[in-house]
Amino acid sequence: MATASDGDKGAAAPPQLESFLAIGLDQRTAENALANRKVTANLTAVIAEAGVTGCDKSVGNLLYTVATKYPANALVHRPNLIKYILSEKIKNSAQLDAALSFLSTLGPDSLDPVKFEEACGVGVVVSFEEIQLAVSDVLNENMEAIVEQRYRINVGSLCGQVRKRHPWGDAKLVKEEIEKRLMEILGPKTEADNAKPMKKKKEKPTKEEKTVAAPPSEEELNPYSIFPQPEENFKVHTEIFFSDGNIWRAHNTKSILEKHLKVTGGKVMTRFPPEPNGYLHIGHAKAMFIDFGLAKERNGHCYLRFDDTNPEAEKKEYIDHIQEIVTWMGWEPYKVTYTSDYFQDLYELAICLIQKGLAYVDHQTPEEIKEYREKKMNSPWRDRPIEESLRLFEDMRRGLIAEGKATLRMKQDMQNDNKNMADLIAYRIKFTPHPHAGDKWFIYPSYDYAHCLVDSLENITHSLCTLEFDIRRPSYYWLLVALGQYQPHVWEYSRLNISNNVMSKRKLNRLDTDKWVDGWDDPRLLTLAGLRRRGVSSTAINSFIRGMGITRSDNSLIRVERLEYHIREELNKVAPRALVVLHPLKVVITNLDHGTIINLDAKMWPNASDDDASAHYKVPFSRTVYIEQSDFRLKDSKDFYGLAPGKSVMLRHAFPIKCTEVIYGDNPDSIVEIRAEYDPSKATKLKGVLHWVAEPSPGVEPLKVEVRLFEKLFLSENPAELEDWLGDLDPQSKEVIKGAYAVPSLANAVLGDKFQFERLGYFAVDSDSTPERLVFNRTVTLKDSYGKAGPK
Repeated sequence: MATASDGDKGAAAPPQLESFLAIGLDQRTAENALANRKVTANLTAVIAEAGVTGCDKSVGNLLYTVATKYPANALVHRPNLIKYILSEKIKNSAQLDAALSFLSTLGPDSLDPVKFEEACGVGVVVSFEEIQLAVSDVLNENMEAIVEQRYRINVGSLCGQVRKRHPWGDAKLVKEEIEKRLMEILGPKTEADNAKPMKKKKEKPTKEEKTVAAPPSEEELNPYSIFPQPEENFKVHTEIFFSDGNIWRAHNTKSILEKHLKVTGGKVMTRFPPEPNGYLHIGHAKAMFIDFGLAKERNGHCYLRFDDTNPEAEKKEYIDHIQEIVTWMGWEPYKVTYTSDYFQDLYELAICLIQKGLAYVDHQTPEEIKEYREKKMNSPWRDRPIEESLRLFEDMRRGLIAEGKATLRMKQDMQNDNKNMADLIAYRIKFTPHPHAGDKWFIYPSYDYAHCLVDSLENITHSLCTLEFDIRRPSYYWLLVALGQYQPHVWEYSRLNISNNVMSKRKLNRLDTDKWVDGWDDPRLLTLAGLRRRGVSSTAINSFIRGMGITRSDNSLIRVERLEYHIREELNKVAPRALVVLHPLKVVITNLDHGTIINLDAKMWPNASDDDASAHYKVPFSRTVYIEQSDFRLKDSKDFYGLAPGKSVMLRHAFPIKCTEVIYGDNPDSIVEIRAEYDPSKATKLKGVLHWVAEPSPGVEPLKVEVRLFEKLFLSENPAELEDWLGDLDPQSKEVIKGAYAVPSLANAVLGDKFQFERLGYFAVDSDSTPERLVFNRTVTLKDSYGKAGPK
């Protein structure tokens, strides 16, 4: 950690460090405070409120505690507490702890001085004689333990017992008196007292002992338990620090909160606010799980709100898709709204902001705005008269100013270290008709302006978003405080990043536009449409999301295998089994008569009862069957369980067969047919079990289907970090097999059907299927990339 002493010895100490040392803090505490931006700002504000340039160390330490522990929901009372400290009415840590506890419960409500002083012992004097008497009583009560444990007795516990008798007694005097009396009782320390206690070795549990798993935490049982109730939304949401040392403390007043609760009936109100400029991906599934899930768990409501502030990017195609996919994911919106529904309200609030002197019409170009922000310089139009900004803003609304020639900017803090406080744009001019609002408007609000205000207008209780919006929190609350609006509780959670794919809408749009993939619903993408087409259910997706938890941890990369695990878990339960051969190799059963067809029963489920006809399907076994080319080798080996010359294997649900002859094509490497004999008695016990498909009748080709195999779209785990991310695409991520053979029962498969093709993986019917040509997508393999087998 860098401190004020680092660097050149002659460098001047920061002014904050000097003021921290002036109130009696030791060098290390002062430097640690300086290293923490929030503590620095709070302590600077506390010293300013105290109006002191120096004080006793005891007072300074109490002021430091106020700066670091003061409850955010009661900041209105902090100046009063500081006065109590400076006047030494509150003069020790016990009194201050009681005061902080009292104020935390009180919040922003009016302070009753009598109750406050009673709660924190103002005016109560505990004499040294009273402390001595209390120490004597406590030591007598604990004498047996003192004699047994000697100097290893827990002094802190003894002090606590004294504090119960005299909570406002001087803690330092109490400790000193206890240590003095222990010395009198026990005498000088012996060698045994000074020896380090032997650590007891943990006994290993015997084999008979069973390890009891720890019970799941409340958050594991209910991930939404971390969120406060609507009636608790009176605490300070955030402190907005300005470059001039001023601090705005954003919180709802009692009257604003009561008005909000009256409108909502005290219900939780959330919103899922996608921008309709593309298809939703699995990251949006996490947002839905949190937004809709919290409302459902608390018996509240969740809006589906389209954040349609950019008329050039929105399309009806995307709006229709989002509504349909939200329903498919299992969520039901309370209402479907649009940010554009509130354009008139937002416009009127913008006028109010100008009238307050907190917004101005600016004429800087985007390049100039960027330059001035980097240099922390005010725009030359920042201080123009309010009346002039009102007139120009009206001209903007009426379409009298050209695009790019003017914007409305919020007057925040251009010198702020947080660039999201650098006079963000509230309105820009666009002569583009709006898909939802029509051609009424020539000005459109920005996300930074509209988002928080529409949250407030819809009385949202919990405004939930991903962590990259954390730095926007000050500007979010700045606008609500500036306009005196109701303030939702904002909470950020970690973004969902999954390996070997991209989740940025910009990158997804590039993949679609440049034809790197087959549309937004390409099964290799992690769009929800792509996952659905691949055969993934919303249940599996939500199970995966729930397994991730609702955390504020860093945006770590989640391996795609974790998603695949949840997909396998569900498909193993719901997908009936079937036989399909991807790359057929002809096998002629020479000891089966021509024209003979044996209809065998095959189980749809591994644990199906033999008596349950509904859990079986018919498989024809005939003289000509097909196995996988990879299941035959000319040279056998111990680790190969397939067919080889002279070797026997079991055909799944059928009979053992033994290879008797190999028929070659035009060259020795070309095998066109295998001759084999079957064992109708099934007497042979074999390790190798192969999947197969037979001709349904003599000379009739088996059902031919198209099968599409998908691998990871990108070669690298995190392609989004690569400059040439498109160069990381795996050219072998999709394989199309047009000549696969399937059992006859699959001929009736329709869109939405899912199967386990035995030994191959889980597959789903694709939307490209027709009655003449069935197409199946591989949803997931039977094993993960580490070779762990899923349920068979």
